[in-house]
Amino acid sequence: PRESWPRKEGLTWSLFSIGRANAFTINCSGFDQYGVNPAVLQAIFDQKDFRPFINYSIPTHVNISFTLSAILEVNVQLQLLTSFLWVKMIWNNPFISWNPKECGNINKFAVTAENLWLPDIFIVESTDVDQIPEGLSAYMTHEGDIVYNKPARITSVCSLDIFYFPFDQQNCTLTFSSFIYTAETMSLGMDREVWEIVDTSRDIVFRQGEWELLGISKATLKTFVGSRLFDRIAFFLAIRRRPSLYVINLLVPSSFLIAIDALSFYLPAENENRAPFKITLLLGYNVFLLRMSDLLPASGTPLISVYFALCLSLMVVSLLETIFITHLLHLATTQPPPMPRWLHSLLLYCTGSRRCYPTAHQKENKGLGLTPSHLPGLKEPGELVGKEPGPREAKRNGGSELTRAQLTDLWMEFGCRMDTFLFRLYLLFLASSVITVIVLWNT
Repeated sequence: PRESWPRKEGLTWSLFSIGRANAFTINCSGFDQYGVNPAVLQAIFDQKDFRPFINYSIPTHVNISFTLSAILEVNVQLQLLTSFLWVKMIWNNPFISWNPKECGNINKFAVTAENLWLPDIFIVESTDVDQIPEGLSAYMTHEGDIVYNKPARITSVCSLDIFYFPFDQQNCTLTFSSFIYTAETMSLGMDREVWEIVDTSRDIVFRQGEWELLGISKATLKTFVGSRLFDRIAFFLAIRRRPSLYVINLLVPSSFLIAIDALSFYLPAENENRAPFKITLLLGYNVFLLRMSDLLPASGTPLISVYFALCLSLMVVSLLETIFITHLLHLATTQPPPMPRWLHSLLLYCTGSRRCYPTAHQKENKGLGLTPSHLPGLKEPGELVGKEPGPREAKRNGGSELTRAQLTDLWMEFGCRMDTFLFRLYLLFLASSVITVIVLWNT
């Protein structure tokens, strides 16, 4: 059977007066054989409600470090960052010491944290109560150092800028401070170097979640709250969103749709399917925006929303251009209006021997397999433009200088030229807009 503990008198605390000694000394003989006797620690447990100090003028020094294990949520609408931390705090209790040689080289052992005095360190930016799990323990060393680790789910206020979404980078601050102990009674320091915190946290955060950790920097502050001076340590977290999900689900489909809309200009302008095709694309793009709205930030105006609005506007302008050209060609083939002299001269200047559209006479002749050279008296449209009409032709055209066939040919030529010009203008505006958006994202 296991040998019971000796009587309490064998393991006692020797409390010296302040003038003779400044610490409790634990007689720890038997700890390595029978375990820790809780009775000998009762004097320490009874002091848990008070800051452990021998000289009140000497502040308790608390070293702080943490490991960022997860970035759970970034709420743009509420401007909140929810993260999960493992916070580590180390301080010294001057009333704890023992000789490891008397305890089988036991240098430390764990004690339930609720039996010890704990510093009231909190995060200034936190918006909720830190709910610490029950039953946590802390390590006590033979020199009186207390090592306390606790998990913390922190929801903190962070100024978020989502203009560059989904290529955005955010900078948030976590400020550790005491709630009631001023700088005269508690000072804060670092348990580890910042680069060690970054390396450990980056290895964990890198493997999970939507965000990646870029870096952490710190600043030691002394802040007045009213007339009271508090010691604080501020950590600045730089995080970046992983954009692959949004590129695949948002940018790639949108780019495909706008590219198909640009290619639809190669359909013949007189084709009846050109306008319906653009309307179908426009409706499809609106359905795409409705389905993908859940992936966009709930508030603010990110650059990607401007990009989507720009693409939608270009598709609407493209449809309007098609309606205008179709209406112009319809007038040219049914009831061509008189052409202004300046427009006639411009077409004569810009038009070469090659035409974009055949005249009505050419279409009929091509159906029979004939060319203008096979038909006596029929000239090429380029030759008709400069030829003065006869009296009968002028009379049929309402007294104008050109016949109906010539007007039809000129208006269709004008429609072809306008379609080409507007298409090039569309491509220029599209390319400049996309390049501008890409440059802004890269900055």
